[in-house]
Amino acid sequence: MKKRLLLKILISVIFCLSIGGIGAIATQSSIADWYMTLNKPSFNPPNWIFAPVWTVLYIMMGIAVALVWHKGFYHKWVQTALYHFGFQLILNAMWSILFFGMKRPAWALINIGILFILILLTIKWFKVVDKRAAYLLIPYACWVAFATILNFEIWRLN
Repeated sequence: MKKRLLLKILISVIFCLSIGGIGAIATQSSIADWYMTLNKPSFNPPNWIFAPVWTVLYIMMGIAVALVWHKGFYHKWVQTALYHFGFQLILNAMWSILFFGMKRPAWALINIGILFILILLTIKWFKVVDKRAAYLLIPYACWVAFATILNFEIWRLN
């Protein structure tokens, strides 16, 4: 039983980090030039902080989704929770593409607003299936809330 859970955690973490890699590729395309020219709020963190924070968050997301998946995909609540997770993960990757790849902070702001709502719904459904999984997503929700404010301020200032 533990081996199956560990395998699911490994698969889920690799999957989440891979989705994060898509965002990283989009980010790298403009972080050194376009992003540097933008006006940013005083609370904008240094660029070096984003990669380690996102790495930890993707690992936590992978563990959380594995805990839910481990309860059995046949269960309706598990399916609902995993669908919510999948949709929010797609929006997560899209944000980097919109903001950095396409250089569209306004579109990214709309995306991240919807993303934040989906994260909250995912936490709700994860809590129904496995409370530990829901708690693992709380730092992610907090970081995305901060990123939403940051995105708004960058859009407003530019």
